[in-house]
Amino acid sequence: MKTPTLLLALLALTLGARADLTEEQRRVPLEAPSPDPKLAKIVLIAGSVSNKPGQHEYFAGCALMMDWLKQTKGVWPVLVSEGWPKNEAILDGAKAIVVYADGGVKLPFLEPERWAHVKRLMDAGTGFVMLHQSVDIPDEQADDLKSWLGAAFQKDIGCRGHWDMEFSDFPPHPITRGVAAFAAPLDGWLYNLHFAPGVTPLLSGTVPEKSRSSADAKTHPDRTEVIAWAYERPNGGRSFGYTGCDLHRNWQIESQRRLVTNGILWAAKMEVPSAGAPVTFNPANLATNLDFKPAPPPKAAAPAPAPAQ
Repeated sequence: MKTPTLLLALLALTLGARADLTEEQRRVPLEAPSPDPKLAKIVLIAGSVSNKPGQHEYFAGCALMMDWLKQTKGVWPVLVSEGWPKNEAILDGAKAIVVYADGGVKLPFLEPERWAHVKRLMDAGTGFVMLHQSVDIPDEQADDLKSWLGAAFQKDIGCRGHWDMEFSDFPPHPITRGVAAFAAPLDGWLYNLHFAPGVTPLLSGTVPEKSRSSADAKTHPDRTEVIAWAYERPNGGRSFGYTGCDLHRNWQIESQRRLVTNGILWAAKMEVPSAGAPVTFNPANLATNLDFKPAPPPKAAAPAPAPAQ
């Protein structure tokens, strides 16, 4: 007897509930199995609570990406919270894995068993997408990540910071279909990564010269810097990286939504429509599924100066 699809979804919602999720977030199905094996499963891995309100909204951002991916026929997006699935079997058979999380030592799958699991997926040709700080990697895993994603951010040459960026020149590629010139104000960026041979730059832009914090970056004054790229791995797997997406409000930019959605579909070996993926968006949804980030305690008032003698 087959378990009804609705029951499976409710079971996944119950099993996936995490103690630190908000009441609203608990209503979003987590690790929900596909009702049809013919659908292209795309797993969206959201990192843990991080940074200030409106920044690093990994859960809310992944929930929005779920909505946009559902607008493409034949896709089954799956949301995972807290950086790694409770049921690792949900990763099996995925056409692509998307990681939207903190990087460095906080990258959620650095521990050996998880890293080995991701390696098996990469060896099998699973699509791979990494957004924002997740591209930052400790030295020990940098070679692996570069071979999977086509790039790795490391402190030896990498630079990062917040500034306005504008993009207007896009190479012909399925990921850039339907992407028009756009500006992303005051977003957070990482650049000057270690790139693998064969990477295709998709977005490049001007950065403030004062942001060139590494010795290597300072040897390239006025160079436009790669912010997004595509990579076809030797085993046929596809990868897409974009180091923006720090500010949650910038998901209202249609070209950013389309670029990221196109990139996910391409990595999953789905056909990207000639006009780009549909990414219909209700601005009110920006305020949904946000992490609970309590305001920091007020700073103690400075003591009054002693009266003059």
